[in-house]
Amino acid sequence: MTTQTHQFQHSTTKYYLGESLQNLGQYADKSRSILLMDENVDKHYADALPGWRKLVVPDGEDHKNMEVMGQIIDGLIELEADRKTMLIGIGGGMLTDITGFAASIYMRGIPFGFVPTTLLAQVDASIGGKNGVSHGMHKNMLGTIRQPEFILFDYSLPSTMPEGEWCNGFAEIIKYGCIYDAELFAYLEANKDKALAHDVSVLEFLVERSVAIKTKFVLEDEFESGVRRWLNFGHTLGHAVEKLECIAHGQAVAIGMVAAAKISEKLTKLPSEQTNRLIRLINDYRLPVTMTSNKEEVFNIFRLDKKREKDHIHFVLLHEIGRATTQPVALEELKQILQEL
Repeated sequence: MTTQTHQFQHSTTKYYLGESLQNLGQYADKSRSILLMDENVDKHYADALPGWRKLVVPDGEDHKNMEVMGQIIDGLIELEADRKTMLIGIGGGMLTDITGFAASIYMRGIPFGFVPTTLLAQVDASIGGKNGVSHGMHKNMLGTIRQPEFILFDYSLPSTMPEGEWCNGFAEIIKYGCIYDAELFAYLEANKDKALAHDVSVLEFLVERSVAIKTKFVLEDEFESGVRRWLNFGHTLGHAVEKLECIAHGQAVAIGMVAAAKISEKLTKLPSEQTNRLIRLINDYRLPVTMTSNKEEVFNIFRLDKKREKDHIHFVLLHEIGRATTQPVALEELKQILQEL
């Protein structure tokens, strides 16, 4: 197990890399903490956490809303949580998002920590302090940026995921290769069979490299005014597709990355063979590459994306695999390009 300490602008977060969920009590006072998990996580891991107070919410991205947030707040009140109570979210990206948001607004802020249980949550969603809920068709429209006190990474937990969810996590790892780390991209190409077979050494490398990359961006630009925007590669269109097609986040991001690469061919002269290389890798990891949504509906959602400023969106594009850029693209130009994809 490796411990890392990261100093963000307003707080410090500890990472426990390779730790066991069963040792959670070493990092949080059981008598002063409340666990928050979804029904699926509760079914798998309740026996490993005897004696902890807990709140259980419905599973699934559809429940990442203010109605469920109200239920969490009511539960905290019923359990008499005070300003020193720690809320610990155990689950996937949806669960860590709502845990951080609930902790940020309850009594104007209580401490919180995460135990991400899915590959996607371990490599992306639990890191960086973005917390929130969706509103209507708009993903993560309401939220805060506030860092957890700790994140416990138990590499055995993703093994309980169904195969489709396992593949979803690789979308975000592919993203890191695209925007920053060409060597990681090549590693994914060379080790796809081991990765899909849940090889532990490959998983450890991919999680720890992904955690390092995302943490670097967040430390440099915590409140997303510059390079942290690169982490949104594939997400602007992906979030719209996710809502319209009711597919998993990783699948939607995969589709969004292919679209962003094709847009990059037009705007930053990304070589088409690099787009094809990305498509092959996404296919290798059993993720979709083609958008089936109505393009007008997609545009109507992402024109209200959080990255919009007046009549343009800060769109993440590629110069080449491993080198990204953010470019303001006029909405009308984006609409025209979208129709041509």
